[in-house]
Formats: sequence, structure tokens, C-alpha cells
Amino acid sequence: MCGRFTLTEENTQRLALALGIPEDAVTDEYRPRWNVAPTDLHWILRMKREDRELLPAKWGLVRFGSENAKDAFKHINARGESLDKRPVFRNAWRRNRRCAVPVDGFFEWVGPKEARQPVWFHRPDHAPFLLGGLYESWQPSPDEWQRTFTIITTEPNDVVRPIHDRMPVVLPSDGLDEWLFQGNEDHEALRAFLGPAPNDTLVPTAVSPRVNSVKNDDRACVEPVDYPLPAA
Repeated sequence: MCGRFTLTEENTQRLALALGIPEDAVTDEYRPRWNVAPTDLHWILRMKREDRELLPAKWGLVRFGSENAKDAFKHINARGESLDKRPVFRNAWRRNRRCAVPVDGFFEWVGPKEARQPVWFHRPDHAPFLLGGLYESWQPSPDEWQRTFTIITTEPNDVVRPIHDRMPVVLPSDGLDEWLFQGNEDHEALRAFLGPAPNDTLVPTAVSPRVNSVKNDDRACVEPVDYPLPAA
């Protein structure tokens, strides 16, 4: 699964360039994050007509028509193998509400329960990348709409496998528009995006246990520590 992630880029111009959007599309609400947790407000990238659009959304999918968001925490991840089977994700998948979630890393944990060691998976150059996701909107009240999202997971590649048995779907930059385009209804072809990332996409770094608490959200969360990671 993917239970925490980061988007630490402080320069909005560089972020906009990485996402393929105008710089002014990254609004003043944006701030770098070192420890994004379930139900937090984050950002998704979707296609509106032929343009990419960056929008705020809460992490943890809530279906259209839901009466409350009590199960949002359970729906932060969606298994790519069963998107068309689980009712909570099925409509978003079938109605082409696909999105990309901008991050520059995600966390998994190793070690005993009493001393869990976080491992940060990131690109070798620390640049942002995009995770595959689905989004929905629901109404907490009659005059309010709230957008929510889930991150799609798949089998791990050889880099992630020693740490965890799942990993988020990493979208290739050269296929992003194909994934985002709402007019693309070839769901069988879209499943080609749902496999594990190539092994050279990400590298693991053992980082500070500060990230274990959702109260901590600063640069120190991704400070490397000396910890022997399981061999790939």
C-alpha cells in the first residue's frame, strides 16, 4: 500500500514545469509537504478538455452520494487488479475519473512494531513524479462539494519488494495524457499503466523516524539515517 508520501518542491516554477502546466496554475495555497497523511488535503492533476488542471483534493476516496466520509481512511489505496470490481472504486474507473497524484516520494516501513523504520522511495534526482489515481466528488452538505482521491497500487518491482508487497502505480511521462484524457474509454488498454515501475525509477533511503508521527511535517522527516535495508 501507500500510506504516506511527500511533495517537497519549494519552487513553483519548477513544479509547474514538471507537471506540464502554467506556473500560475500552482496557486498560493500550495506548500511543500514532507509527510502527507491519509485524509490530508493534497493535489491531483486531471485533464479538462485538452488541458491539464491542478486541483486540491482530500486523500481517501469518498463515493458520490455518500452520506459521510467515515470510510475515507480505508480508501486511500485501490488495487489496480480490482478497480472494476470493488463498488467504491468501480464508478470512478468506469466513468474515466482518472487522475495523477504529484509526489516526489512515498514511505514504507521495515523492522519490528516497536521500532518501525521508515524508508523513503524517491527518484535518484529527487524530481517530482506522478502516481496513478482515481477521484470522485461528494457533498458533505447540500451547498458544499468536496473532491477526494485514491492512489492505485500494484505488485512491487525488485526495488520495493524487499520492503513491501505492494507499490503505487508510477505513471510514465510519455503516456500521461493518454491516462488523463477522459475520452479514452479503452479500459483494457489503460491497464497497461497499472504494472510496477521499472527498477531504475526509484531508489530507497532510510530516513528519520520523525515521519512516524503525522504531527511532523518538515525537512527533517526525510533526513537520511544509517540503517541496513534488506537487499533487493
